[in-house]
Amino acid sequence: MNCFDVAVIGAGPSGAVASALLHQKGYRVCVLEKQHFPRFVIGESLLPHCMEFLEAAGMTEALKAEATFQFKNGAAFTWGERYTEIDFTDKFTPGPGTTYQVKRAAFDKILIDEAERQGVTVRYGQTVESVDFTDEGVTLAVQPENGDPYTVQARFVLDASGYGRVLPRLLDLEIPSHLPERMAYFTHIDDNIARDNPEFDRNKILISTHPQWRDVWLWFIPFADGRTSIGVVGTPERIMRKDVEGAEATLKKFVAEIPRLNRLLVNAVWDNEVPFRTLSSYSANVKALCGDKFALLGNASEFLDPVFSSGVTIALHSAHLAANVLDQELRGEKPDWQQEYAERLMIGVNAFRTYVDGWYSTAFQDVLYAEEINPDIRRMIASILAGYAWDTDNPFVAKSDRRLAALAELCGPARLA
Repeated sequence: MNCFDVAVIGAGPSGAVASALLHQKGYRVCVLEKQHFPRFVIGESLLPHCMEFLEAAGMTEALKAEATFQFKNGAAFTWGERYTEIDFTDKFTPGPGTTYQVKRAAFDKILIDEAERQGVTVRYGQTVESVDFTDEGVTLAVQPENGDPYTVQARFVLDASGYGRVLPRLLDLEIPSHLPERMAYFTHIDDNIARDNPEFDRNKILISTHPQWRDVWLWFIPFADGRTSIGVVGTPERIMRKDVEGAEATLKKFVAEIPRLNRLLVNAVWDNEVPFRTLSSYSANVKALCGDKFALLGNASEFLDPVFSSGVTIALHSAHLAANVLDQELRGEKPDWQQEYAERLMIGVNAFRTYVDGWYSTAFQDVLYAEEINPDIRRMIASILAGYAWDTDNPFVAKSDRRLAALAELCGPARLA
């Protein structure tokens, strides 16, 4: 009962998709999840590139059936009275141009339920206490929340534990992120925005730059049932203000300082039994993404920042890559994990990193808020924001740092009118 080809730690998106893909290839897969689903998670705005992996895992039909998921075709940005949109269907890279904005409690449960329906073994309330690698494989010591500890034997282990970062902790792989510490205050509200409001496109995530501090921004992610995820992100010295105290007061204060949001939310209901939450020190990094008989997926490997909703996309891309390389290994081949998994995954991670850094330095903001952008360049940027950060035919992926710096200089610093 406890011998498998692959053990997966964590039942989030990367764990669900990786386990489903490996099961499709004929392997016995067990997913060990510490929590019980559904559970609240942020990271609710998907990117179109995700849809390719969800389709490959056989999960898209189940997603279409969820009534609360909001169709998404792009991203909108506002700064003061300035407003710009990026259309994901008008992009440089082939592939889906639309996706969903999802309540992660429902989304994550749909994915892992589909993996289990397909034949993956899924166990909830299981804590992985230790791992031991041998010539034959890996042994995981598991402590269930109810019952005696036991071991799971596998030929390989994938860590999809997200912020839990199980293997990085157990194997001493964690290193500090290059990004400064940031924190977020967030909740779900009933927005009560009229469907015909000309200032709002429900099919797009809205990112708002603070009028005074351009390194502070707010997300606004609407769902199909009239509820919206809203949050503010910044460094502690910016976010923890002396004039307000607590997550609720702080978030409402920042919303009131964003002209467009202030108008849009005039009829919003904030008191809907959804708590106001805080998340801090979320960026992370590791010494290695893989090693002998293990690989790290998604947020268990590296998490940058939520500004461009890249977290789930990186997670699903890592699941797809790892499943393919692991298939080679389990069939007796000797793939180069560093080259075929780690280096390929980091192409997209590094591209996203360029634009995250550029957002906070304001170089990328200057591009987005420029009065005019060459249409071809706009399509290349749209591809990256749609999640296609691994397309090295896109010059803004292949030479992201140099291209962004040149484009920002060409656009000039954006100034608030």
